[in-house]
Formats: sequence, structure tokens, C-alpha cells
Amino acid sequence: MKRLLLGTASAFMLSGMAASAQTTIELQRFFGACDAEYGDVTDVSAAVGECGIITALVNAFEAQNPDIDVNVTTVEWPGYDQLNAQLASRAAPDVVSMHYSVISDYQSRGLLDPIDDILAAQGIDPAAFTDAGRGGVTKDGQMFGLPFDNWTMLFHVNTNLMAEADMMNADGTPMLPSSVDEFFEMGAKFKAATGKPFLVQILANETSAYTRMLYTLLQQQNSDFFSDPSAIKLETPEAKAAVEFMKRIVDEGLTTVNLDYPAAVSGFTDGEGAIAVNGTWLIGAFEDQAQQDGNALSGGGYTVYPVPQFFGGKDSTYADGHGWVVPKNPNRDDETTDAIGKLFKYLSDNDFQWARTGHLPAVSAVFDMAEFKALPHRDNIAEIADTGESLPAEVQRQFAIQDIIGEEVGSAITGNKSVDDALSTAQARINDLLANL
Repeated sequence: MKRLLLGTASAFMLSGMAASAQTTIELQRFFGACDAEYGDVTDVSAAVGECGIITALVNAFEAQNPDIDVNVTTVEWPGYDQLNAQLASRAAPDVVSMHYSVISDYQSRGLLDPIDDILAAQGIDPAAFTDAGRGGVTKDGQMFGLPFDNWTMLFHVNTNLMAEADMMNADGTPMLPSSVDEFFEMGAKFKAATGKPFLVQILANETSAYTRMLYTLLQQQNSDFFSDPSAIKLETPEAKAAVEFMKRIVDEGLTTVNLDYPAAVSGFTDGEGAIAVNGTWLIGAFEDQAQQDGNALSGGGYTVYPVPQFFGGKDSTYADGHGWVVPKNPNRDDETTDAIGKLFKYLSDNDFQWARTGHLPAVSAVFDMAEFKALPHRDNIAEIADTGESLPAEVQRQFAIQDIIGEEVGSAITGNKSVDDALSTAQARINDLLANL
């Protein structure tokens, strides 16, 4: 009897240990660090901005799944150099935030695991995602990431300054240009009325902003500049027209010129110009500031629209997206794989909360939610779900290409190179890169 009792006690102890044992997911992400403000927040609805919302989402997931510990490592954007080093040393995390435009670089080298089985085990139907979201993570017929959003660059508008320049319509919407000529007419009018530049742009220590705008302007001219995914075409009339437009904005003093990313964000809220050319991810933060006192957006002086159609081709905006990928690890156990699936299910189920940042949802059903439709300004940008366009999925090294274009276009805009020379050099550098993968 004593032996039986001891055995029973041991069984209870082992059972208790199993119940309290935790499975750890190593998650690596960008989106900033904000533990001081949101480190203990589990009410996701109380969080604001990319960092706040993703931090609260992970906290809430852990609270609902006490047997799973999500160990978060935050990297500086975009974090791929660190990931490359981890992969080389076979110490990659279990889950990593990744742009759709980068997935091909890793998938083509066998560095990512497909997640179709992980999603299926959680009852997640790939058809639940938008075409843009699902397409962004699908390579060779398999899903290599959980779609999380789609994003693009936008025109964030300070309506207080636009009203000061008498550039508001009778219905309360701002006047925005619909052609290149109209842009310069409006820019000159705004500058004459306020003494400030029309645009607040990120033009210092920056490459991506130049590239994203160039892609948009090329798409608006129906330029099939990547008809061959292994070779770009930039020595074209369309590319020259786009860069000359971008350069003229600087030459005529219609934009800020010496602001890096943080300075451009604060410059807009400080009222340094009428329109910030920046991403979807800032909608929530700018709207929050517009409801507070003491800044240039106060009193509801903020709205947002897609980048206008400057050229007479198709209505298009360059778009990308964020997903969650699973680096290849043949030693990952079933418990960790199951925990990753539960995390992905939770993130998919709460895609509305992430959409509050301003990013477009990756889960189709979110677009029909009353809560989503009630979010400020979403009607203004809803068309991007149809007009957003990425580079062909087959194009590799898209971040490296972005840097090359940004460097060369930046040189043209500042006058260090001619537009023709910059485009010719960019094309040669990119095609050399792609020919030697």
C-alpha cells in the first residue's frame, strides 16, 4: 500500500510538472521597442501604433496560453543582417517578421519551412487571406509565411495647414493634385500662403523612400520595368519622367530635404509641411495625435489618402506587406511546431487589431467588420486593396535593389549625377547583381 501511495504521489507530481512545463517560441521582429509603455499590456484595444499593438498581441497570447512562452527579440529595421548571421550559425529563431518582398531570397535557398501543414493543423484556410496577402507569401505553390498585412506609401495630410492656405474643398476634404502640373501649381500656392514646403519627405540617410515612389510613378505610367524578373529596365522615358518629377520637387523648394525618418515623422506633427509622404503604419499614431492637444494636427487636423495619380496610365501604388516566416530547423520538436501554429491562429484571428495601425488587413473578413469600417479614414484608402501592386514575386534581392535605386536616384535628385547617368548606373548595377545570384 505504501508503494502504491508513493507511486500515486509521484504520478501527481509528474502530472503537475507536465502541466506547468512551458514550450518556448523564439520570435524575432522589427516594429520597434516599447516595453516601457506596453510590456505588461494585455488589452490589445488599448495599444496604439505598430510597436504597441504587436507587443500587446504577444502579451495577450501568452496570457491565454500559459503553457507557451514567447521569447521576443527586437531587431533594428529590417533585421535581415542579423537573421543571416543566425542562419549561418544555425541559431535562427522559430518565427521571424519578414517583408513579402524578401521571402523569395530565403525560400529560394531552402532557408524557410513551408507552413501549409502548420496552418492546416489549426484549421486555418489559406482562402481566408486576401489575394495580395496570400500571394505575398506563396512561392512554388506553397505558403512560406503567415500573411499579416499589406502596406504602401500614402499622402498624410495636415488639414489645419491646408485650411490656412485656403486649400480645402467645401465638403471638408483637402485639395490634392491629379497631375504633375497640378502638383506644382498647388505646391507653389501652399508655399506662398504658409512659407512652408508642400511635402514632408524622408530624404536624408534613406534609400527606400526614393525607391517606393519611383516604383509607384513607373506603375502609374504602365511601365513593365520588371517584365523579365532577372533584369530591370530603367533606361526608359517613363523612368526619366518619374525621376525628373521627383527632382523638380526638390529644385523648386516644395519639400523638406534634410530629414531622416524620425525627423520627418516629428516634422509632420510639428507642422513643417502639409503632406507627409510615409507609410500606412503611421495612420493610427497620427490620428491619435490629432485627437490630442499641443501639436500641429490637434483639433482633428489630419486625414490621409493614397498617393495621387500623377501620370495618365493606370491608378496604381507600389505595395508590399509583412508576414511571419519559420526558418528551417530540422530539429524543431512537435510541441514547438504546435505552439507556432497556435500563435499564428491567434494573430490571424486578431488581424483587425493589427489593422488599426493603418496597414491593410491580410484576412479578407476584416474588411467586412463593422469595427474596421468604423476606423478613421479607411474609406479614403480602401481602393489600395485593388490598386496596390508589388514587384513580380520572382524578383530576388529586392531590398538590395531598393538600396541601389535609392542611392542612384538620390544622387540625381541632389544634382550629383544627371538623371540619365543615375538611371543607367542603377540599371547596370542591379542587372549585374541579378546575373550573379
